[in-house]
Amino acid sequence: MQHIIDRFVKYITIDTQSNPNNPAFPSTEKQWDLAKVLVDELKEIGLEDVTLDDNCYIMATLPSNVDFEVPTIGFIAHIDTSPDYTGTNVKPQFHPNYNGEDIVLNKEENIILSPSYFEDLLLYKGQTLITTDGTTLLGADDKAGIAEIVSAMEYLIEHPEIKHGKIRIGFTPDEEVGKGAHLFDVDAFGAEWAYTMDGSQVGELEYENFNAAGGKVTINGKIVHPGYAKGKMINSMSIASDFIKGLPSNEVPEQTTGYEGFFHLHSMNGEVEKTELQYIIRDHDMDLFEKRKKQFQEVADKLNKELGGNLIEVEIKDQYFNMREKIEPVMHIVDIAEEAMKQVGITPLIKAIRGGTDGSQLSYKGLPCPNIFAGGHNFHGRYEYVAAESLQLATDVIVNIAQLTAEKAK
Repeated sequence: MQHIIDRFVKYITIDTQSNPNNPAFPSTEKQWDLAKVLVDELKEIGLEDVTLDDNCYIMATLPSNVDFEVPTIGFIAHIDTSPDYTGTNVKPQFHPNYNGEDIVLNKEENIILSPSYFEDLLLYKGQTLITTDGTTLLGADDKAGIAEIVSAMEYLIEHPEIKHGKIRIGFTPDEEVGKGAHLFDVDAFGAEWAYTMDGSQVGELEYENFNAAGGKVTINGKIVHPGYAKGKMINSMSIASDFIKGLPSNEVPEQTTGYEGFFHLHSMNGEVEKTELQYIIRDHDMDLFEKRKKQFQEVADKLNKELGGNLIEVEIKDQYFNMREKIEPVMHIVDIAEEAMKQVGITPLIKAIRGGTDGSQLSYKGLPCPNIFAGGHNFHGRYEYVAAESLQLATDVIVNIAQLTAEKAK
């Protein structure tokens, strides 16, 4: 297990944070740093057809080792980390034989990872936890997935007695900013189906996700001297506050769960003359999703009418859709993953993703792509952690999927 831990640490100490405000591919130059390391490593362990294209997409092949036809399958993870929290100078900390008590991440700043707040910690009592030092994210999302895929391919190469068909692997940039699958060449990948290794808790197996849109609200005000402002000044920040209050206060991420959708204000930048709000709009049900987008626009229309002008501009862009529609016709690919987990003693946790993965977009591009756990928790922040044992379990599941796919093709 130490080998996969070392591999994971090597990846997370390379900063690959993406940038939502840059339309380039990749959105940050530093994603190339990990991409180049991975290309060398994939060649070193013996994979074939290793490619890195001009947009930072990596693909590689593990050839079949059987003499009968087996569907080509794929495994996919993303190289970037979230722009929500810094990924610079990651210093992982190790906590062997975790005892279920509070973990002091940073004594100087009194940053504590506590099971009283993060109850999932107790799932990993007795295991080796890998955490941050409280000043960065960890990067398990999704460098855990990369480490697991590479380790599984290496294991299959070193154990030719395990029979499998052709396997394709793919690593994408910019998943965290919603672009990970935009330039993914499904035809070049050439798999009948694939799995993203991008879930959280051990056992997660997901083939439903949010329908997603981004909403940009621009409020135009008017600045004059505050001493002479009566009847003249228009404070865009005050109007922004009215817009925020116009949406349901309980339909936000911190008050919803399961299949409940939400409006999430994730960025606000304003002065008197101009304020911009950035929202994400989410719902699993397509009809409710469309109603949410309509409701979002109606709040702006109502305020514009009350204000007697078009001071509020709204731009809504769809980002991705629920992959369930594309997975249900080929549910055998979920069944294989479920069986692969059971073979290593894992009880599958089949549930809807309260988010999205590259797999949701890839499914609509013709590559059905359920999502499997990578093992990390508390993504996108200083409290992120993963159990070393989870890295190994996910690796074992990948190996089992490869073997089961071949066995079922006989």
